[in-house]
Amino acid sequence: MSDDIRNISAALARVPGPWQPHRLVSVNDYDVKVVKIQGEFVWHTHPDTDELFLVIEGELTIQLRDRDVVLGPNDVFVVPRGVEHCPKAVDEVHALLFEPKGTVNTGDAGGELTSALHELE
Repeated sequence: MSDDIRNISAALARVPGPWQPHRLVSVNDYDVKVVKIQGEFVWHTHPDTDELFLVIEGELTIQLRDRDVVLGPNDVFVVPRGVEHCPKAVDEVHALLFEPKGTVNTGDAGGELTSALHELE
């Protein structure tokens, strides 16, 4: 396989556990991240950017203050900038995130689930 081709399934297989985003590729000023999601995250916002979720496998609920958005495989949802949200999944979910470079996974909330962006090896 060419060095500039990335396989999403192979990348996700290298992610050791939930809430540890890994950079798949970068496009201009954006990172495309692979992540495993399980359990409930932390309520947070990204004041300066939208956040795109693309579910590869599993069922992801993105809790918003006024409703829940349930995503299955191949579903895409954009959380608008500044909107408080909290992802959760009963069973493990595999997903892609599209965010500007430098976006912290816990947004403005911080805390123990804050993770540095990992590079795939």
